[in-house]
Amino acid sequence: MNQPLADLIRPRTLDDVAGQEHLVGPNGILRRMIESNRICNMIFTGPPGTGKTTVANIIAKKSGMVLHKLNATTASLSDVKEIAASTDNVFGAGGVLLYLDEIQYFNRKQQQSLLSYMEDGRITLIASTTENPYMAIYNAILSRSTVFQFKPVAPESCLKVLRRALASLNETYGTSVNASDALLCDIAKRCGGDVRASVGVCEQAYFGCGGKDMEAETVDELLPSLAGGFDRAGDVHYDLLSCLQKSIRGSDPDAAIFYLAKLLAGGDLLSPCRRLQVIASEDIGAAWPMAAVLTRSCVESAKDLGLPEAAIPLANAVVALATAPKSNSAYLAYGKAAEDIAQGKGAFPPEHLKSPLFKGYLYPHDYPNHYVKQSYLPPDLKGKQYYTFGDNKTEQAAKTYYDFIRGKLQKQ
Repeated sequence: MNQPLADLIRPRTLDDVAGQEHLVGPNGILRRMIESNRICNMIFTGPPGTGKTTVANIIAKKSGMVLHKLNATTASLSDVKEIAASTDNVFGAGGVLLYLDEIQYFNRKQQQSLLSYMEDGRITLIASTTENPYMAIYNAILSRSTVFQFKPVAPESCLKVLRRALASLNETYGTSVNASDALLCDIAKRCGGDVRASVGVCEQAYFGCGGKDMEAETVDELLPSLAGGFDRAGDVHYDLLSCLQKSIRGSDPDAAIFYLAKLLAGGDLLSPCRRLQVIASEDIGAAWPMAAVLTRSCVESAKDLGLPEAAIPLANAVVALATAPKSNSAYLAYGKAAEDIAQGKGAFPPEHLKSPLFKGYLYPHDYPNHYVKQSYLPPDLKGKQYYTFGDNKTEQAAKTYYDFIRGKLQKQ
């Protein structure tokens, strides 16, 4: 079997895990739990290739539990039931650790089926997802689990893994191929913090160099979409996206167009598409609500066209956003609300807004100007103001209407 190199050199201890110091470093919370033999139900969230499966393997080994792995894209309820049944024999007597990858692909019923096994202790679940777990995972599972976030691995942390990969290849094939630290870090940077992908590129570059030392040209041929030094300076890619947003926020269409052109020259279409949609709502926002619609239209057009023609609608969006009035009032309002939620406030909405009876709810359309005074915020937040109208024409017009329906202005 042609086993992937990433699996062959997979870390066996927490000390060998690349990155994730906040979880498995000397003072990492997950390390402290594991060393205390406190193995609970866990949700691992983060990008691919950041060590989620590796850490699950290490946890299983240290706990002495039998590890079963399933991928939710192909697994079924019968697979889960079969694993649960194994706890009845001697091999499962010490408990079963189920690593369920891509749990977001289990529907609500499938996720619910896990609960009984989790609650009676037959199965300890470690589930992983690349999506927001609070959106993708059933609340009952979240409430019985601890969520741990895995982050993209920094190039410097990935370097030791790539050194180990190259040493393994040299030992296996009796060669002495070498690569500079700068080149290996470049591979890691261009793979976006994905250790597995970095090892894969390193392996192919090893075979592509013909027994000689690894050269940058070989790596460029394996990663053609980023050829030309687009992301060779570390955080250049993210710096360019930041420059694009700050130029638009600063109403400088010339600088904004320049940074868009630089991003597209590197072959990156999706990142500016995503960032422009963020900008339309974060920086233009309520000052020109149609900015989000225009930007979405341009982005979809760009995706349909592909490069190089995609630059045309994106340039249109960039100029429109850079020259539009600006407001971050909605963005700031959300931030204030999120702070209260993080502090546990507003847990119980008003009774008259809740189904099934909506007892006491006043239907605004039955009243003059389609407005009637009533409370919408939870009782402990009654009267709290999150949103403040911006000083632009659109929001001030909205404020005039807002004040009018609340009786602050007399009808002209």
